[in-house]
Amino acid sequence: MPLQYKEYGVVKKIRGCIVTIEGLENCINGQLVKFGFGTEGVIIGFNEDETHALIVKEKETLRTGSQAMTVLEPFNTPVGEKFVGRVVNVLGEPLDNLGSIEVDEYRPIFAEAPSVLERDIIKETFETGIKIIDTMLPIGRGQRQLVLGDRMTGKTTICTDAILNQKGKGVICIYCCIGKSKSALDRVVNLFKERDVFEYSLIVAALAGTSPGQQYLAPYVACSLGEYFMYKGGHVFIAFDDFTRHAWAYREISLLLNRPPGRESYPGDIFYLHSRMIERAAKLSKEKGGGTMTFFPVIETLEGDLTGYIPTNLVSMTDGQIYLSAPLFGEGFRPAIDLGLSVSRVGNKVMWPALRKLSGSLRLDFLQYRERLK
Repeated sequence: MPLQYKEYGVVKKIRGCIVTIEGLENCINGQLVKFGFGTEGVIIGFNEDETHALIVKEKETLRTGSQAMTVLEPFNTPVGEKFVGRVVNVLGEPLDNLGSIEVDEYRPIFAEAPSVLERDIIKETFETGIKIIDTMLPIGRGQRQLVLGDRMTGKTTICTDAILNQKGKGVICIYCCIGKSKSALDRVVNLFKERDVFEYSLIVAALAGTSPGQQYLAPYVACSLGEYFMYKGGHVFIAFDDFTRHAWAYREISLLLNRPPGRESYPGDIFYLHSRMIERAAKLSKEKGGGTMTFFPVIETLEGDLTGYIPTNLVSMTDGQIYLSAPLFGEGFRPAIDLGLSVSRVGNKVMWPALRKLSGSLRLDFLQYRERLK
């Protein structure tokens, strides 16, 4: 049995989901902390005197003076083939009452994104099955395409339709539910069951009733699950629904940590928080197996305001955006995609030659038609 370095500390203070620990001299961000009785946390900050841990699994209420134990290893998530077809939480525990899940291996939640030398040019088409997207906003496997719009304009529908269209195409789909209601998740689960989507899909859920810690970690866990298949040469699609609530959860955590608030009370590292996650989408080189991971992060805007802090951050770090317009939705134009504000920066490089020839002037014709209607 290999030697393990263990370190013990004492809980000094508890503020919501944040625990302050004294006595840990060697620690790293993202490191696992165990408090006994199955309660676990992850280190998200430290200084010379104390360490801050985020509770992600609470089996028993913590008290001041409780013992905390760490080992020099990152917080890992279970991954494996058997996760396909299941609904799990951030800790890899099943939420569908279908029994335990066989684990193939463990992967770090905060894994590094593939380097430039490990990537290849995006040249394979990712077909969403939505004609207006496939013809005028072509998307490639390995692309990061932002979906944004006001509440109830069809953002989740865009993501679920794209997942439905991957049937029989060898793509593993992951729907990451962040801060949504139980009824919203149930609608997606029922849709997946009706269309036999669980044959090639899985759901990672951190509902509104869960702790901010679980909502913060949910998209990272989804990325780690996707990377398991990508590094095996597979193709993965992940829909993050949605990053607005993820940013809210991180803002709450940062305020509990007494970190200085910036614009809209978000901490200064909110851009880094999302960018290091978005960069994990990739088209790997042949030497690395040639796998791909495509992202559809979702952002909720307020009254069509695209200049908000979180929307502008995500627009700058993705390869294009699909903007859903509330006025178009009200007119009955579904999906309510505003082609004037939507763009795919990969362009028509990934389109089939026949489709490229057919849709060459389609976008311009459509925009001119909309202009004439005004």
